[in-house]
Amino acid sequence: MSYQVLARKWRPRTFAELVGQEHTVRALTNALDRQRLHHAFLFTGTRGVGKTTIARIFAKSLNCELGVSSTPCGQCAACREIDAGRFVDLVEVDAASRTKVEDTRDLLENVQYAPSRGRFKVYLIDEVHMLSSHSFNALLKTLEEPPPHVKFLLATTDPQKLPVTVLSRCLQFGLKRLPTAMIAGYLGQVLTQEDIPHEESALRLIARAGDGSMRDALSLLDQAIAFGGGRVEQTTVASMLGTIDRRCTVDLLDALAANDAPALLQRVAALNELAPDYATVLADLLSLLQQVALAQMVPDAPLAGDLADPEDVMRLARKVPPADVQLFYQIALLGRRDLPLVPEPRGGFEMVLLRMLCFRPAAPAALATVPHESSSQELPPRPAPTVSPVPPLTPPTSVPVTPIRQPSAPPASDWGRLVENLGLGGMAKQLALNCILIAREGNDFRLGLSPAHAQMLTKAIQDRVKVALEQHLGTPVNLRFQIGELTAATPEDERKQRRTEQEQAAIAAANRDPNVQAMVEMFDAQITRVRPLDGD
Repeated sequence: MSYQVLARKWRPRTFAELVGQEHTVRALTNALDRQRLHHAFLFTGTRGVGKTTIARIFAKSLNCELGVSSTPCGQCAACREIDAGRFVDLVEVDAASRTKVEDTRDLLENVQYAPSRGRFKVYLIDEVHMLSSHSFNALLKTLEEPPPHVKFLLATTDPQKLPVTVLSRCLQFGLKRLPTAMIAGYLGQVLTQEDIPHEESALRLIARAGDGSMRDALSLLDQAIAFGGGRVEQTTVASMLGTIDRRCTVDLLDALAANDAPALLQRVAALNELAPDYATVLADLLSLLQQVALAQMVPDAPLAGDLADPEDVMRLARKVPPADVQLFYQIALLGRRDLPLVPEPRGGFEMVLLRMLCFRPAAPAALATVPHESSSQELPPRPAPTVSPVPPLTPPTSVPVTPIRQPSAPPASDWGRLVENLGLGGMAKQLALNCILIAREGNDFRLGLSPAHAQMLTKAIQDRVKVALEQHLGTPVNLRFQIGELTAATPEDERKQRRTEQEQAAIAAANRDPNVQAMVEMFDAQITRVRPLDGD
């Protein structure tokens, strides 16, 4: 007897055997038991979640010789023929291969005739979204008013492509992606029944690779049994799937946290010996970062998945600052999207990791004690730097910073007028307006900036301000920035204060206007805001 693959051998034959999709099963069983049957059902969801399986069980429930119920006997001729795929009154159509309107018309010509064997003639149309617009038009009338002995069961992975006229004539059930734990549990039951030795960790790897699809997971399980010589073990499954030991992602994140580029590249070189799928490695790193972020924000929350030991997750949560975790996650997410575009996967993966180091905020201590210099001066080194230094970004608010005083500096209005004459725009202008001029000695400018706006202080924006000053003054200038709590108002603070005073004066003047007073009395209104016409 020929071998039958697990996905077919273990396909559920009753609603009770179905794994997951409880919301759909509950609705269908209630409809069958109470004889409240619609004439058209639409099952949607990703591949391998049970759309066609549910439709076949439903067809069996309708045509079981013992009567319509949610528990077909499975022993009568109708049930056995439906399970074998040869029941004459169950017409299964693959819409992907029969998209022409002529095929649909041929199909509907027999709708008017009574069923030959069963109680209902059931049309199961798989991947219905592949039908052409003319085919849908031919189907609409019959779908809206079918004969009482006909039921339509439609299945699709892309319901957005169906015309709304079709959707409005069907009861729609959205099937969910199956959780990894549920898939792994079912795979364990199958292997126990098949008497095949297995490891739970290997089943979790297969369940994750199934990506929410039970059919895909069962197909991978077949492959794993053959690959492992009749055993399903973690090492062989990991080799088959091209996955890596979960410790590798922990080591990568440890190197990132230590800002150690040589160690990071050494780990990538060792990883390359395993010939991994780097997109999968990035996916594992994303999952680990998500677990670390969750442990940082909600320490008592249970950790899902099996990518790392809880002790490693909690250790990394204490070691890596939350801002770095969020930055690493975003860069890894974008890197995974762009990985198919790189000329060589390993190089693309290394660039993603190096990008995490390059864009990582600098050490808080350096920001609090060392002022930023212009592009002509060397920036302070970061702890154990291994890549080109990057202008520091905003320091954490918990780091104490010394107040910046300006004992003999000109008022903010003088600096503000100078900024307005520089012709700056965008972030460069915002940076200049949020600074105070601590001191100016000839062409040497020393500016103060509060920690709240330090994220704008990148080298590119610094250079734009410096170039604008040089062009305005006609001579080279030396521009330095110092981060700290400001003890004087910035031009931006003065502008906001002027705007507030103008709005208050305008509201007071409006309240004195007789016409405004009449409207206030008539409509019981009040003036909440006045917007100046000059747009300042």
